[in-house]
Amino acid sequence: MAEQPRRVAAFRDLHEAGCFVLPNPWDVGSARYLTRLGFKALATTSSGFAWSIGWADNAISLEQALDHFRAITAAVDVPVNADFEGGFGVEPAAVGANVGRAVATGIAGLSIEDSSQDEADPLFAFELSVERVRAARQAIDASGSGVVLTARSEGFVADRPDLAETIRRLTAYAQAGADCLYAPGIRTPAQIGAIVEAVAPRPVNVLVSSDFTTVAELAALGVRRISVGGALARAAWGGFIRAATELAQAGTFGGLAGAARTADIEQAFVGGER
Repeated sequence: MAEQPRRVAAFRDLHEAGCFVLPNPWDVGSARYLTRLGFKALATTSSGFAWSIGWADNAISLEQALDHFRAITAAVDVPVNADFEGGFGVEPAAVGANVGRAVATGIAGLSIEDSSQDEADPLFAFELSVERVRAARQAIDASGSGVVLTARSEGFVADRPDLAETIRRLTAYAQAGADCLYAPGIRTPAQIGAIVEAVAPRPVNVLVSSDFTTVAELAALGVRRISVGGALARAAWGGFIRAATELAQAGTFGGLAGAARTADIEQAFVGGER
């Protein structure tokens, strides 16, 4: 925790100007490798972490999430943003209490989403969603940590792709105290530009989970932060699944041809104990 003020200050500075990439490791090894590549901050991924322990996304417990945040923050020297899903509670009081516990893990930022995980009604009601963000803000302020609060509106990944409603929610979340706004699933320059303009001067995070844009293109649209969610974990799983399936079904080893060299992996972790 002694490092938290420095990391929070560094993370806030990254949001002030320009555009930075916030890649998403799923375990300690991937986190350390990303810092070796020079990334200035990292973000956890709920899906990537869940898959790494054999669970489905959104199925891990609060305690598992908190332990994961502690492990990642202890393993690296850069700021870590926590994917805190829906705050592991529905009512604002529960969200606030849980955010307080997350802040105590040493993270520099966290995100709260408005997805209800209910297929029939996949987003929390507008007023409740705003109060959940407000409760998260109050918990962070009470901690005195200055942790960066990102509010996410999930309509475009929850089968409710309504740009006007997404903007209505994000602007309300900004007014409720969110430092950064995020609508996973937006992809077109028009969508991205509209959100950037609507919440300005608050920074916007864009999720890039496939090859549909570049850092330069998003920076030109005014995007301040880019994350990849579970995409790096999916890329790793893709190689594993192809190689393992070939071995199981054909008895051949062609899928191992693209594997990283042992020496390249080992070099990243020499002296890695912290």
